[in-house]
Amino acid sequence: MMKTDFRHEPRYIIILAVLLIAAFFLPNWLRFLLQTALAGGLVSLGVVLQMRAGQVNFGQGLWYCLGGYAIGMLSAKAGITDVALLLPAAVVVALIAGVGMGVMLSRYREIFFAMLSLAVSMILYGLLVKAAWLGSTDGFNVPPVSYFGWLPDRAVRPDVTYAMTASLVILSCVIVARYLKSGAGMLCEAVAENEIRLEYLGASSRRVVFFAVFTAAGISGLGGGLLAISTGHVDPLMTNWTTSGSFVFVALLAGRGSTIAPFLGFFALEVVQTYALDFAPNIWQMILGAVMLAVILLLPDGLWSLVQKRTKA
Repeated sequence: MMKTDFRHEPRYIIILAVLLIAAFFLPNWLRFLLQTALAGGLVSLGVVLQMRAGQVNFGQGLWYCLGGYAIGMLSAKAGITDVALLLPAAVVVALIAGVGMGVMLSRYREIFFAMLSLAVSMILYGLLVKAAWLGSTDGFNVPPVSYFGWLPDRAVRPDVTYAMTASLVILSCVIVARYLKSGAGMLCEAVAENEIRLEYLGASSRRVVFFAVFTAAGISGLGGGLLAISTGHVDPLMTNWTTSGSFVFVALLAGRGSTIAPFLGFFALEVVQTYALDFAPNIWQMILGAVMLAVILLLPDGLWSLVQKRTKA
């Protein structure tokens, strides 16, 4: 398993911050693509956390959807439109669900862990599809949000939303990096490598997995909330198995060597998909699949292994 090089992690996060600041000079469409990739990257980062404990969550879209719908329902149905209330609500809702799911999932491993998480996310998908008052399969629109009482003009609203998204992503990377560097975070790798020996040492593997799931739920809920604000729309596809599968694939594509890897991997995937759809709309899925296959065969540890090898050289 690829391990995080904590000596260089602060440097990587600083580099990511510089790149996100430089992104203000990108074309609006490309910056919006980056913005949505940052929201999705948070969810993939949650997948990476659980993968470090040896577990693959195929239902990560559950918390992603809960975070998005929490913001959508509070803003569109309850009239609460300030991010100071909306984003904490998205995280809290996801964390509450994370407690229940964490207690349940911590009892299972491998395929049982993956299938149980997938089943619960699809239950939520079925409920949302049947909820006509929430727009059923079409979902519903999220009204523009205010920032501590200030509602930006339409012209500057994308800039403000991007700045908020980038700032929260950097903060999330710092928090997750500190978690992985802590004793609880390092025990995740012990669960993946030898769970029985970890139990003999007096540590609870179930508790380690629970905190990994709980932490992943919180940052995934934040990612869902940021996407709802960015796109102004939520729908049940946020918790569909295809969405959850894309988060898992990004985690595999990017690698587990750094907290910033999922964001770079998600953006790279979005760019490839966008250009493939533009230049070859009839075979774009084939092109995307070929790129995925090439990465899996040539870089089994993910794209981040290129950076890690260069650092060790």
